[in-house]
Amino acid sequence: MKNIINKYLIAGLAFLAVLGCKEDERDFSYAQYGEGPSELALLFDVYQDNSGTVKMIPTAQGADSFTISFGDSANSEESLAAGETTSFTYPEGVYQVKLTAHGYDGKTAEKTLELVVSFIAPQNLMVTIENSTSISRLVTVTATADFGINFDVYFGEPGFPDPLSANMGDSVEYTYVAPGTYTITVVAMSAAVETTTYTVDFEVTEVLMPLTAAPTPTAAPASVISIYSDAYTGVPLSEVNPGWGQTTTLTEVAIEGNNTWLYENLNYTGIVTSYTSPTDLSAMSHVHFDYWTPESAVATTALGLKLVNTTIGGEDLEFVNNMTPGEWVGVDIPLTAYEAVNLSQISQLLFDTGTGFDGTVFIDNLYFYQDSPSSPPTAAPTPTHAPGTVISLYSDAYTNISLAEINPGWGQTTVLTEVQIAGNNTWKYENLNFSGIVSDYGNPTDLTSMTHLHFDFWTPQTADPVTVLGMKLVNTNIGSEDLEFAPNVSQGTWMSVDIPLADYSTNLSAVSQFIWDTAAGFDGTVFIDNLYFYALAATEPTTAAPTPTVAAANVISLYSDAYTNIGLSEVNPNWGQSTGLTQVQIAGNNTWKYEALNFSGIVSDYGNPTNLSSMTHLHFDYWTPDMTILGMKLVNTNITQEDIEFAPALSQGTWVSVEIPLANYAVDLTAISQFIWDSAAGPDGTVFIDNLYFHN
Repeated sequence: MKNIINKYLIAGLAFLAVLGCKEDERDFSYAQYGEGPSELALLFDVYQDNSGTVKMIPTAQGADSFTISFGDSANSEESLAAGETTSFTYPEGVYQVKLTAHGYDGKTAEKTLELVVSFIAPQNLMVTIENSTSISRLVTVTATADFGINFDVYFGEPGFPDPLSANMGDSVEYTYVAPGTYTITVVAMSAAVETTTYTVDFEVTEVLMPLTAAPTPTAAPASVISIYSDAYTGVPLSEVNPGWGQTTTLTEVAIEGNNTWLYENLNYTGIVTSYTSPTDLSAMSHVHFDYWTPESAVATTALGLKLVNTTIGGEDLEFVNNMTPGEWVGVDIPLTAYEAVNLSQISQLLFDTGTGFDGTVFIDNLYFYQDSPSSPPTAAPTPTHAPGTVISLYSDAYTNISLAEINPGWGQTTVLTEVQIAGNNTWKYENLNFSGIVSDYGNPTDLTSMTHLHFDFWTPQTADPVTVLGMKLVNTNIGSEDLEFAPNVSQGTWMSVDIPLADYSTNLSAVSQFIWDTAAGFDGTVFIDNLYFYALAATEPTTAAPTPTVAAANVISLYSDAYTNIGLSEVNPNWGQSTGLTQVQIAGNNTWKYEALNFSGIVSDYGNPTNLSSMTHLHFDYWTPDMTILGMKLVNTNITQEDIEFAPALSQGTWVSVEIPLANYAVDLTAISQFIWDSAAGPDGTVFIDNLYFHN
């Protein structure tokens, strides 16, 4: 019998021995998951003696027994324990053989296979042999034939004379020790004595480059100094693989669109950042790179990275442990291993194979990083709230109110210093349990016009992190206080906190103390910046525009509840603008609301244009949450003459009255029919308009 069947029989005997001798040691732990048997297979092995006898070898994951229904007219079937085989003798014909696997958990799974029994030798044998495109030296053989039941494959590698077997139409796989040309023989069998054979010389190949890109790095960009990676902005490199006598050649290739260095014949190779401005790595903790080397004679078997300080002298070389071929491998070397070199001025990096064979290696994501920085590598985010909406205690972005005391001696363990982070003044609290800030007891701070408290914080991941952080507001005039906590405290990154002041039960009209608190949390280190209060900008006015005071006799009004308006034939006509216009009620006052305003027209009467020659000024009131530019164009369509004038710099969140002298317009005012709002290509925004009129 063939080798593959012998292996199944041996496994079956071993399994039965375990059942008989050590019943109490069987491991059924996976049965609790209730997945049932899987990966069912039934191998046919036909006797080549014209008898029609077929041996059947069932296998499955998670099965302790099988039932085979032979598919004959008598509906014969047989039950087998795992590891057992059976035989059945068929007359010529086509049969549907059903395999039922019974799991340890009581569940079953079924698979039906077609079996063709014929005493004619296999005909029309078709064999497909393929190299794997992703795994070196892995070959797959598939065979089909009329009247065939199963096939054997002899792979022709010395030391492996026995075949691998499969049912007709299925595949077998084999991994060769080395690439090369091998004689592969496929023997197809039916129930007849005669077999059909196919032989071919087949070239087994090696996968010589990765088919997928290196893994995407996960280190935060702020904690990285990158030499080569599409994932980061790298430091400038003055030389790559310079001519230092090496055998190495370097090309840049794209793997799944990812730039990757390909080194061939690598014995050593250099990378130079800058001799005049070397790279300071003293704040970094590790060097990282990803490598891929083939599973063949051109593999790189040893790989190290040398760091060189050419300014004061000194170098050190560290090697990768146990090179793994045929897959991307990420390497992380602690910089503490580089004891013989001063890391503050590194200008050269060298890949080195030591005395290893010159080979091929792909390199990507070469960078240095800080695994757990003790201080933030970047400054806190720059605030975006308008200064007019802010009361600031501590921020370089605003004018801060005066502080009488910072971290006063109230029995805390906290130590406070001011440090520079990327040129930005920042408070560093160490051993923080609580810490006070006092504005002015005699003139406390009125926060009633503010809506939110804001601060940015950074705490380290490992060395003394803060896990809980809150701010208490105290009104010492009436003895009112409340404490609110940041909703999340993440380590190793700047976190921006915005707490609604409505959450505080404190009387906010006279706050003089602002107290950090860790709520009995572990005393730790935290960096604080941009501590301020702000008023969240409203999106629409809550009060109506100011009531005009100009006498009606001196006014030509286009839009105002205070006057009788002239007739308008078109408002926001479709001239290709993005602008949307609705009329809304603001405190009972009709108001135009323009949204996404780039421009918008108003037409009085083309046949009877408006004579503004007796007027001296254009007036309108606006309120905007976000616009920065707004102008009004006057158009005399009779003589095709126009001009535009802009309001002074816009203010947000308040009604503003605009008066533009008509003398500023270089247009004949005797026949104006179009009045056009224009944002002068500024960002499209929202603006509320009322009291649009001309007066003298």
